[in-house]
Amino acid sequence: MCGRYASARKRQELLEEFQVGLDGTSAELPADYNVAPTKRVYAVLTRPEEQAAEAKAEPVRQLQVLKWGLVPSWAKDPSIGNRMINARLETLAEKPSFRRAFAHRRCLLPADGYYEWYRADKKTKQPYFIHPEDGGVMAMAGLYEYWKDPTRADDDPLKWLVTCTVITTTAEDHLGHIHDRMPLIMKPDMWSDWLDPALTEPDKVLDLLASAPPSGLVAYPVSSEVNSVRNNGPHLIDPESPETQLF
Repeated sequence: MCGRYASARKRQELLEEFQVGLDGTSAELPADYNVAPTKRVYAVLTRPEEQAAEAKAEPVRQLQVLKWGLVPSWAKDPSIGNRMINARLETLAEKPSFRRAFAHRRCLLPADGYYEWYRADKKTKQPYFIHPEDGGVMAMAGLYEYWKDPTRADDDPLKWLVTCTVITTTAEDHLGHIHDRMPLIMKPDMWSDWLDPALTEPDKVLDLLASAPPSGLVAYPVSSEVNSVRNNGPHLIDPESPETQLF
């Protein structure tokens, strides 16, 4: 699974890195070294501009701020999103919570790396920071969804809740010793196809994912301070002493 990650890049850096055509954010998110479910996160997606006057406006790549924890459009209560922070690749095309988003609403979730916990024994779990070896931005494959709050008026700016989830897959061999799941990482040459709203056939999307190259991720142990969502700051991704390195 992916339950925590780090996202400290500036908005402008993400706009340039992902070649975004529309900045849909209203404010810069602060650097966050302990991103947890229900937090607001950056997402890259491709869709027509919300305010476009043309009936058939062309889709444009956008940077948006979404809430982590996907709420399906049919949900009666948005609290279901607390359990929808990850979506397993193996069941995306069939699971009711994700299949429509998988076909129509795919996104990228920028990160500097993510955390996973290795169970050293029954009492001890060692956190690891897993990140691109080259220090670049990590683009996690995700889905996003719109949920309409029936209790709010149509002109209420909070009428629509936009949420997202991280797609996970089987961990690569060198990371599987830490945890058996990992985020699905998208390389730059896959971004356009993944985000393309015209690509709606699940089998073709799965074929695209089948060609994904190795992630290029490496891992090192970090302080147990990251265990608490109350802790934050760049020190959370500092490696512990080399003696604790296992993988």
